[in-house]
Amino acid sequence: TENIDDDDGDKPFRMSKLTQVLKEHLGDKAPTGDEFMETIGNLCGSKPSTHWIDIVGITDRKISHSWHQDTGRSPGGDTRTVLLGFPKEDNYDGVGVFSHAVKLKFERLAPEDHPSSEPIVYPELTVDDEYIVKPRFSRGREIIMFRDIDSIHSAPDVAYRSSVMRFM
Repeated sequence: TENIDDDDGDKPFRMSKLTQVLKEHLGDKAPTGDEFMETIGNLCGSKPSTHWIDIVGITDRKISHSWHQDTGRSPGGDTRTVLLGFPKEDNYDGVGVFSHAVKLKFERLAPEDHPSSEPIVYPELTVDDEYIVKPRFSRGREIIMFRDIDSIHSAPDVAYRSSVMRFM
């Protein structure tokens, strides 16, 4: 990856391709790719893992829920998972971009000996539809945040996304 200089010519950007895409779509006042990623990363709270992945998932059919927590942890008490959604089409307004979730009544922490890199899966859990939150994606609602200890979540029953980026 070739780095490009910032406006002052001081240092190269690590996210040069993202910088180019942002400038192409947002114009000269667009943030750099580095600024964009840092801003989203800052939403993760005081002790983020600095882990991020791009999730597509199954998009061509309805699937059963697989309820889980990503880590069952929230270091510092304010560490959040941040999802940045990309629907399959421009101007989309609807569900299926973000994970579906169930808000827990009490915090649910991972056991001390559970590896932080492995999700906590609840394979036998079934949840009545009335308790499932299905976040709507629309302009101005491209990001959702939650503490992993406050909810369980699953891929949407029908995914309608190109991607969702998960920052932790």
